[in-house]
Amino acid sequence: MDPFVNPFRELFKQPSVPLGTWLMSGAESTAEAMGCAGFDWLVVDMEHVPIDYKDAYHILQAIAGTRAIPVIRLAWNDLVIVKRALDIGAQTLMFPFVQNAEDAKRAVAATRYPTATDLTGTRGFAAMHRASRYATAPDYGKRANDGIFKMIQLETPAAIANLEEIAAVDGVDALFMGPGDLSANMGVIGNVADARVQAAIKDAAARAKEIGKPIGIVGPTPEMVSQFIDWGYSYVAVASDMGMMMRQANAMITALKPALAKAVSSSVY
Repeated sequence: MDPFVNPFRELFKQPSVPLGTWLMSGAESTAEAMGCAGFDWLVVDMEHVPIDYKDAYHILQAIAGTRAIPVIRLAWNDLVIVKRALDIGAQTLMFPFVQNAEDAKRAVAATRYPTATDLTGTRGFAAMHRASRYATAPDYGKRANDGIFKMIQLETPAAIANLEEIAAVDGVDALFMGPGDLSANMGVIGNVADARVQAAIKDAAARAKEIGKPIGIVGPTPEMVSQFIDWGYSYVAVASDMGMMMRQANAMITALKPALAKAVSSSVY
């Protein structure tokens, strides 16, 4: 993997909409399996999953052996958190709960080293880490900035209202709708199918398309994600590793309940 070419950015060159899923288990083996399954991109969720940077480091290593592109969802828009994620080799970052252009500017600055022509970057420099291929990538400090892809999450009505000004911030590569938090902040927590939430999601896609900014989203089912694609979302994710596992586990348990009940009723002790 070239540290100066962002692989997520390359996904937009393919003819189909890039498809991903969330990694909620925090397990390297599951991350590797999801990468082998055929997803284009995988979100390593450091906001809601109890994994630390060493865990994330190993998960990135596991995904590296597959065709999938890893995305680190940060715990918060904080320069120390960003620095540590970048140093372990993350090239594509998802920033949660960005509300306005100032939040977006702070996010972008945290991903950039200061340069001779632009001193606004706030990323701290170290020569020896996974991102620089352990100091074997030539001129990493001078060339790294362009290899980072920044996704900005919109998770409230206020953030959606500021969509255009957030998207206009130099260095914001893409937007990402957070439908779960959006539903909560619209008073219908967990109900992504609510008509008002769906209307806001559709509106955001149309506005992002109008200004030419890629916008992504995650949905719980293939049916809902298909609707998002029809509305113009540029990249999409469906469910999560844990969600898929639990859904299949529940389906199997339900399918076996009649046989289990029959066996109990006919048993002789």
